[in-house]
Amino acid sequence: MPPKAPTRPATRSPITSLLKAYSEQTPDRLKFIDAFLVFLMLSGVAQFLYCILVTNYPFNAFLAGFSSNVGQFVLTASLRSQVNPQNRTEFKDVSPERAFADFALGSIVLHFFVFNFLG
Repeated sequence: MPPKAPTRPATRSPITSLLKAYSEQTPDRLKFIDAFLVFLMLSGVAQFLYCILVTNYPFNAFLAGFSSNVGQFVLTASLRSQVNPQNRTEFKDVSPERAFADFALGSIVLHFFVFNFLG
């Protein structure tokens, strides 16, 4: 009869415990912002790969689209840090409504410059 393999205590992988903690402890508002951040990241990667693999003919269009993605990502990451309940001590003077208004105004200004850069 072969020897029994030593039994190890049941442990979860770090990724499983991270995902479980994220799904249980993160508010829905932050999950929505995180989903938008992932979309912006994937969109920027797709634009960059298209420029590298296919063409960059209207180079101004690539620069405008890519800089729009990067700028929107930065604005959204700033919004996420301001509305996160765990950061209330750093942003005690900023209400979530004001943070969103700043985000909206910054997005409008960003896209105004991007539109003008297209030519």
